[in-house]
Amino acid sequence: MKTILTAAALACCAAMPVFAQDALQDYAEAGGWTIAIDPTLNNGCLMMSAFEDDSVVRIGFDMTADSGYILSANPGWNDIEEGTTYPITITLGDKSFDGEATGTSIDGLPAADILFDSTDFFTALMEAPSLSLSHGESEVMNIDITGSAEAVVKMIECQDAQVAKQGG
Repeated sequence: MKTILTAAALACCAAMPVFAQDALQDYAEAGGWTIAIDPTLNNGCLMMSAFEDDSVVRIGFDMTADSGYILSANPGWNDIEEGTTYPITITLGDKSFDGEATGTSIDGLPAADILFDSTDFFTALMEAPSLSLSHGESEVMNIDITGSAEAVVKMIECQDAQVAKQGG
């Protein structure tokens, strides 16, 4: 299993309607996800969507930390304490990634912020039909990510364009 790095909550986070989107720049729609650019993360591109279980998920590139991240919020996660780290397992199909989530609050909703540096994560994301988050023996989120392959391809296209604009 791959290790996912822990980090402090992002200063400006965005995902579908519950997260502030003022700083985001729309890029495209793909596979049921919105693709956007976050100038606060050095023009890191991201994919975001809302799900039937009331989870809101944002997956993207944090170009200030040279890493990827998952930021997820759910109104039912009342036990999450801001700044507290939690051991977590992310399961994408038959692949699992262990790491830590940092508790945060986004627009009053309890949220988990996870940074990672494994490119294998994006490959698994493209291949998996679902994404689940587990804390200990308890699964806290299980979402259908059908269409994520198309969204990841579009997000990488977006990030390549941002790097090219910056002369990289």
